[in-house]
Amino acid sequence: MKIQSLGHVVLKVANQARAEEFYNGFLGLPIAARFERLNMTFFSLGDHHDFAVMAVGDDAAGADDKAVGLQHVAFKIGDDPEVLIEAKAKFDAAGIEVRAVDHEVTQSLYFFDPDGNQLEVYVDVSDEWKRDPQAVAQGRPLDI
Repeated sequence: MKIQSLGHVVLKVANQARAEEFYNGFLGLPIAARFERLNMTFFSLGDHHDFAVMAVGDDAAGADDKAVGLQHVAFKIGDDPEVLIEAKAKFDAAGIEVRAVDHEVTQSLYFFDPDGNQLEVYVDVSDEWKRDPQAVAQGRPLDI
């Protein structure tokens, strides 16, 4: 067996409608399908489904940063730092707190969805990782 690529990620959320409003309404991920029996919404980023949310109930416990599990999901938004500056302005206007990080290979904004799941949007700014794979393991505050 040879894995060819990452197929999709499914993230547990409390409320399907609230998650759709955030992921589709705010982040702009196109909805591809819904699977009502499992309270799931599938989003497409160009393939049949690349990302999904599954509602587990409004009374579900929040994400615990000390528990084993998914740490964050990252979405590429471009190759130009200007795109990241525009994204930061959108988060600021919506009152969503972000943490900006320069990873040398990428520049990123980290934030949380309404359920406390950590997300990242980033732009590629260097192909240094092709020469030095360790270059991806960098991180310092980014002032934008």
